[in-house]
Amino acid sequence: MVTYEQIKKANESIRTTVIQQKDYAEVNQRIKAFRMVYPDGFIDTRMQSNIDGVCVFRAEVGFYAENGNRILIGSGTAYEKENSSFINKTSYIENCETSAVGRALGMAGFGIDTSVASAEEVQNAMRNQAPERKEPEKKERKATSTQVEILKQVYTGANLKKLLETQGVERIEDISLQTASAIIQKLKEMKGERK
Repeated sequence: MVTYEQIKKANESIRTTVIQQKDYAEVNQRIKAFRMVYPDGFIDTRMQSNIDGVCVFRAEVGFYAENGNRILIGSGTAYEKENSSFINKTSYIENCETSAVGRALGMAGFGIDTSVASAEEVQNAMRNQAPERKEPEKKERKATSTQVEILKQVYTGANLKKLLETQGVERIEDISLQTASAIIQKLKEMKGERK
């Protein structure tokens, strides 16, 4: 029968990774400690689902009794999204399986002196919680003062109101450069002028 002292000694061999000033055991270190205590133990993984780039794994760890029966000592579940991080672009299934193993070993008492979560799990959660970097929106350039003056000469009263409504702006000065250019070009074509 395995004793608490054996698990404690195995846990003392685990190297940890510091993340935000806290130590976390990596999954490979938990596996090593598990094998120190249960060299013939089992680590079984099963993919529960993989739908639309979202993968779920379940892992079970344990040992075999003298009569050959499997004794389950820990289980864990994890899920990963494809493309949610750099590594998940190519390896989200493998990453998910590793995370499930880490949680199962944590539930069995391996590498939990500071946290049940593994270093990989915490790093992945931090990446997924980081706000997405968006490309800065390009500010659309406004019409030039010359274009505004041309438009003011042509559009007055009800015509001006209709122009502003169709462009979704409150003032003629808010019309975009591109839109003003297109309107002025149309006006020139209507007058028979060509650029």
